[in-house]
Amino acid sequence: MSRVEYRPSLVDAAMTHPGRTLFRLGLPILAQNLLEFCVGFYDVYLSGQIDERATSAVGLAAYIDWLAALIFNLLASGTTAIVAREWGAGNFESATKVAHRSLALSLGLGWVVFAFLQIIAPISPWLLRMDAETTAISVTYQRVDAFGQAFTCWTFIAAAALRGTGDMRTPLFVLGLTNVVNVLASPAFVYGWGPLPVSGVNGVVYGTVVARVTGAILMAVALRSGLSSFRLQFREVRWHAETTRRVLRIGLPAALDGMLQFVGHFIFLMIVGQVAFGASDAIVFAAHFVGVRMEAISYLPSEAWASAAASLVGQSLGAQRPEQAERIGWIAARQAAVYAGLIGVGFFFLAVPIYGLMHENPEVGVVGVPAMQLMAFYQIPTSLAIVLRYCLRGAGDTRFPVLCTTIGTLVVRTSLGYLFGVVLQGGLVGVWIGMGADNTLRALLLAWRFRSGAWKRTVV
Repeated sequence: MSRVEYRPSLVDAAMTHPGRTLFRLGLPILAQNLLEFCVGFYDVYLSGQIDERATSAVGLAAYIDWLAALIFNLLASGTTAIVAREWGAGNFESATKVAHRSLALSLGLGWVVFAFLQIIAPISPWLLRMDAETTAISVTYQRVDAFGQAFTCWTFIAAAALRGTGDMRTPLFVLGLTNVVNVLASPAFVYGWGPLPVSGVNGVVYGTVVARVTGAILMAVALRSGLSSFRLQFREVRWHAETTRRVLRIGLPAALDGMLQFVGHFIFLMIVGQVAFGASDAIVFAAHFVGVRMEAISYLPSEAWASAAASLVGQSLGAQRPEQAERIGWIAARQAAVYAGLIGVGFFFLAVPIYGLMHENPEVGVVGVPAMQLMAFYQIPTSLAIVLRYCLRGAGDTRFPVLCTTIGTLVVRTSLGYLFGVVLQGGLVGVWIGMGADNTLRALLLAWRFRSGAWKRTVV
């Protein structure tokens, strides 16, 4: 199985210049995340120029997209951890075999997720008690988008394998082009450019599906070309029992963690739907979705540095350098926290113009601005939770984050959100108190786990 020349200096460079190495690996991921943010930002912006019902439908679809990504972690977390460990140990052929076996599994998982999303499409807006018009928009949007998710799974798992080898540039190239296609295709369908009919809010999802399919094709081409850290060999894309067992041993807890997060967040959304004191449900949902979409700005460096750190942590453990792995995790957490703090300052002072830009209805800003200013104060703990969770996953320790999610998201977020938002009638601000408390608690728990060093003994 052919591959490009491996550069063993990656782990060595992390020993002498860990901050610089993290920056070099994290920068391409940050660029990719920025492109992805621009797509999500633009989708919400386009819907905001239609009405609050369109924004609510598109915002709910973003949560369902997140659910699909969490399910894909069933394969992605195990793939990254095992590939990184094998690559760091110098077992390059074994690493590429794991990557190919995971790609084979992704072909089936993608269509399973497609079928699942078709089933839940009418259930999610019903649980949120959305009105009939918003529900109709949401169901159509989700069912069309589900088709694209079947292709996204391939791209998602391929990117996870490449990051395990330390190749951050190929995913950037592929997903960057995918996002450019999305930015161009969505408004073309929305406004009916050229021969295309005017599709309104459905045009947003049409453009997304075109981009997802394009991304899967581009990823296959990039892997086949040999420009990535390993070359795709179609004959190797097949099921293998032992590899499946290894991947799922790590991936199942990660997927369970993700599903628990989603359940907690969806219950949280149901609570958001109960705080429309003096405002319509559509306005409250629009304010919430605009806020959480903008919050993604603070996630960008956290997830970029977290992905880079996860790769280096796994490779360092494979090279029998556990202390280096721990040092890398803490450096990544500090670097990401600085950026998150700066973004928090921006959220506090720029909340009014942000909502003015993102939605034509001023009532959405009246509800959302105070909540965004509250959100500014917990950006640093949110960043720490993201980075340390990825580091644990890079080591193959995916079980402890499940406990953190159960306590933080399912218990703290929902109970405090309901107390302050509904019982004490604090509105969206009250509900978001629960969100901040959840993120802070999980940051503390994950920091304790990472400092304990128990993850260094995880077998993958």
